[in-house]
Amino acid sequence: MDVTLQNALLLLLIASVVAMVCRRLRLPYSAGLVAAGLSLAALPFAPRMVLTQDLIFTLLLPPLLFEAALYLDWRQVGRDFPVIGTLATLGVVISAAITAAGMHLAAHWEWPSAIVFGALIAATDPVSVIATFRDAKAQGRLLVLIESESLLNDGTAAVAFAVVVAVLAGHSVTPVDVAAMLARMVGGGVLCGAAVGLGASLLAWRTQDHLVEITLTTIAAYGSFLLADQLGTSGVLATITAGMTMASLSRRGVLSERGQEAVRAFWEYGAFVANSVIFLLIGVSGEARRFPLVASIVAIVVVTLSRAASIYPCCLLFSRGRLRVAAKHQHAMFWGGLRGAVALALALGLPPFIPHRSEIEAVSFAVVAFSVFGQGLTMAPLLRRIGEIRQG
Repeated sequence: MDVTLQNALLLLLIASVVAMVCRRLRLPYSAGLVAAGLSLAALPFAPRMVLTQDLIFTLLLPPLLFEAALYLDWRQVGRDFPVIGTLATLGVVISAAITAAGMHLAAHWEWPSAIVFGALIAATDPVSVIATFRDAKAQGRLLVLIESESLLNDGTAAVAFAVVVAVLAGHSVTPVDVAAMLARMVGGGVLCGAAVGLGASLLAWRTQDHLVEITLTTIAAYGSFLLADQLGTSGVLATITAGMTMASLSRRGVLSERGQEAVRAFWEYGAFVANSVIFLLIGVSGEARRFPLVASIVAIVVVTLSRAASIYPCCLLFSRGRLRVAAKHQHAMFWGGLRGAVALALALGLPPFIPHRSEIEAVSFAVVAFSVFGQGLTMAPLLRRIGEIRQG
């Protein structure tokens, strides 16, 4: 049997066992998977699969984004879009700037390394956020705010990261260049996703075969991401837009009744598999790393404080009127701003000319580990404390 297939089957078996154990112990599934990955890495039969930028972005991220977009309450997102848009743009910029300044001043990193780290770690991670809040049984407006912010803020972070890397590569970047890059990344990603999602929906409308309908949604998820990536736009926003487009049209009868049930079951399974592999490999890949202790502690503190500095002031802008965010929701969004696979993918794909590349990569793993264990394990108790989920 092919070694890659053996490794994949082993990961799925471990994920299934971990899922059953975590459900019985009422522990976050993501934390259980990372812990299992750390333990697995120490065994002689540990899989040789490791996290890479291509593995995360090309294979594992599209199904997670598509499934989240397919079943997110986009009408509620529309009502709260001024808040969500502010958090996903201004909030990311604030977070990146404070993180960069903190790493320069407290960890004594050179400005180029500090700015690169600030840009790649600024956005919350949709994989970690969605997994954690669903495990915690969050619902209502809080779930919409935190999920949609994590889905949309990658566009801002991607532009900031691209600008920083371009400057460090010696290119001259003007404000006009930044605006053009933002328009291309965001606008191009949305257009690619809308086009692919609409095309897949039109084809699905002409069939009642639920297997064909599942196939077309798969093409939409991966096709939108790959098309956008080829055109140099945001694959993340493209896949989200494709999912949103198909979700909107499916409510208008584009998918058959049986097709809707089959598509939901298929994407729930696809998200389960992708989540499982990502978190297991975070553990496997992180086990052998030597984390610089001081820089890792500083990074965890700075990233956490930068999240607070982005959430509370941004929400304060909407303190009057119908868009007001309750204080308890702000607390949950602050502590629930997890970092994960997207930040790791950016860190793993840093160009060789970036100063202290390996240290940035190691510290990114440390921040993600804190997110998974420190924040992930305490999220459900926090939500119970503030009355967002029932006791017991």
